[in-house]
Amino acid sequence: MKSATPKVLQPLLGRTLLGHVLVAAGAAEAERTVVVVGHKAEQVEAHLSEVAPAAVPVLQAQQNGTGHAVRIALEAVPDAAGTVVVLNGDVPLLRAETLAGLIEAHESGGRAATVLAAEVADPAGLGRIVRDARGDLERIVEERDASPEVRALREINAGIYAFDVALLREALGKLSTDNDQGEEYLTDVFGLLAGSGSPVGVFLAPDAEETLGCNDRAELAGLRARLRDRVNTAWMRSGVSILDPATTWVDVTVSLEPDVVIDQNSQLLGSTSVAAGAVVGPDTTLVDTTVAAGAAVLRTHSIGAEIGPEATVGPFSYLRPGTRLGRKAKVGGFVETKNAELGDGAKVPHLSYVGDASIGAKANIGAGTIFANYDGVNKHHTSVGEAAFVGSDTVLIAPVEIGPGAYVAAGSAIDKAVPPGNLGVTRAQQRNIEGWTARRRAGTVSAAAAERAEQAAADPAE
Repeated sequence: MKSATPKVLQPLLGRTLLGHVLVAAGAAEAERTVVVVGHKAEQVEAHLSEVAPAAVPVLQAQQNGTGHAVRIALEAVPDAAGTVVVLNGDVPLLRAETLAGLIEAHESGGRAATVLAAEVADPAGLGRIVRDARGDLERIVEERDASPEVRALREINAGIYAFDVALLREALGKLSTDNDQGEEYLTDVFGLLAGSGSPVGVFLAPDAEETLGCNDRAELAGLRARLRDRVNTAWMRSGVSILDPATTWVDVTVSLEPDVVIDQNSQLLGSTSVAAGAVVGPDTTLVDTTVAAGAAVLRTHSIGAEIGPEATVGPFSYLRPGTRLGRKAKVGGFVETKNAELGDGAKVPHLSYVGDASIGAKANIGAGTIFANYDGVNKHHTSVGEAAFVGSDTVLIAPVEIGPGAYVAAGSAIDKAVPPGNLGVTRAQQRNIEGWTARRRAGTVSAAAAERAEQAAADPAE
């Protein structure tokens, strides 16, 4: 990946690669989960403690192959019995249903080992499944060790297996490093078991896409696009309208209700949830945001906000954490909010900053209003009461309170409370300096325009 972040921790639609694999594995309800860590183990272990605290990390200090990795994993669970399933950490498209099918086929067939396989058009770089004359599994061969005839096979090893743990332990003790890489290959276990007469088998994945891993950022991008398509298709079949699926990205952790509409170029990330009848987009990013029924959010960036029923947001709005909008509240164009609560029907329609504030129901905040919440050291709160009206180009200098039904005149700088029903005004008296343009801007287009206007006023007939 050429990254400071280990491959298994690369993000993919709301989870890491490893996180996706752990979710699929979790559906199998295993008694214990062991995760073999190596490269940048500390980062991987820290992530495990967050997403799967019950999983046991086991350090593979020297990467001596997949067989070696499984052997040290089993050493961490010496009393394990029954079936053990082995997964790679970079197969985020694997479905829990496919894993369940592998386990069922393995146990119902009384097998010593079962490999998940897939039919692919281009098997380059992948291990091949070699079958015997009866069509049963004979062995698994890594491409670098394969003959031209074996390389021509298109049935590949997905790197996902089910084993009888007792027979697996025995076979692992017989592995050699006599191969191109000088490593212990887990795949050699199948040949050892088959050679000893133990039943081994193949379970074919219903969709080869599920078995895809990645080795660089280009392949990771391919997985991301495939997962995007899978997620979007599932939501559309559940009653969500996604107008342009190719430009819509929905994390697997997002929740949507039927009759939601998502317009083009939109991203729904993290714990975002959108209720029935809401419209999101176009050109919108929602992170950990709740959108209630019937709301409309367009051309907006929102993080950690709560958008109430039938509220409207955008275009070009920025909702920061702590923003809460009541029913039919409005945040309009080029408005930024932070830790701000708008009551039912409250409006901030244009070009304003609202930080650390509560705005009462049906209050109106005029264009260009600034809630000056920061004094250079501390943040302070502003309260605007129910049905209050704040005129355009006003600065509310916190801490300050505008009472219910109060008005603030346009262009005011308010730093004292305005009681309910009062009008707050801080504008200086206007004075006009006669002839200023002619004296101070002589020869300009402004002076010429003023002169023409003065002449026209002096002689209306012309």
